[in-house]
Amino acid sequence: MKINRNLKYALVLSGGGARGLVHIGALSALEKEGYPLPSLVVGCSMGAIIGGLYAAGENMDYIKQFVLEELDVSDFMEGPGFKINGPLGKFLLTGQFIGNFAVKPGIDPGDKVLRLIEKFVGDKRIEDCSIPFICNAVDLVSGREVKLDSGPLARAIRASMSFPAFFEPVAEDGRYLVDGGVANNVPVGMAREAGRALGISRILAVNTEGKWQEESVYKTGVNVVLRCFDMLTRAVEVHQPRADLEIRAADSTSVFDFDRKRELIALGEAAVQQSAGELRGFFGSGLFARRIRKTKKTCGICIERKYAEAG
Repeated sequence: MKINRNLKYALVLSGGGARGLVHIGALSALEKEGYPLPSLVVGCSMGAIIGGLYAAGENMDYIKQFVLEELDVSDFMEGPGFKINGPLGKFLLTGQFIGNFAVKPGIDPGDKVLRLIEKFVGDKRIEDCSIPFICNAVDLVSGREVKLDSGPLARAIRASMSFPAFFEPVAEDGRYLVDGGVANNVPVGMAREAGRALGISRILAVNTEGKWQEESVYKTGVNVVLRCFDMLTRAVEVHQPRADLEIRAADSTSVFDFDRKRELIALGEAAVQQSAGELRGFFGSGLFARRIRKTKKTCGICIERKYAEAG
């Protein structure tokens, strides 16, 4: 099937903490296959980090290097010994966690993470991105999802990734912003609304929703909270608009488990490769038709194809 090189489409990258590293592999694989660049990138949380760098014009080798060498959110938590699978246990036992939680809006102010993002995007504004970019957040004051499509890129990304209770919200223009995943972890509706003005006809989403884990995982309050957040985003997703094609690449990785970077990147690459037929349909020049959803499980990869081949 002939690829339509002039196809305008929006690329939506979901949140998911460390699981969002699959986006690097997915983007790399899409480029290797020679598919056209998106005309709009919309990201949530980790999808906002990867999507923001990509929309800003950074090449995939640079983004991959950034992630492998410098990005580990848990390393930039300023709370003493903040590690989900190690020192955090001691941190909890000392009572410092409870003390911070009781008197502050988050365990960590998120300043170090912001400085890290600024190191790579500088003072670039969203309006300066090579590809139009949007990320979402949630305003605690109004309780509504917020579209961030202007202003400093690094600060918008920091707002979109403000995981509740762990990072302090970002105060912006009378709003108090937390992680966009609270309202919409896969912001397809936002992409459709913004895409109409750009003449965008199709939406491709990469979703990193995690798999259910064994009971033995839920032995700490932190893991229970993280799983509840997973369940919340899944429940909200059911009522959100759907992409024309969604590639779902996921395993049981925790949102703060940054020890599996290379495996997660490879997971994203494999998801795109195994969705070759659907992608040819999506990028084809013919009519793109909706088809019955199917799920394929191979080598621990779950790829959910919601819409498929062109006619």
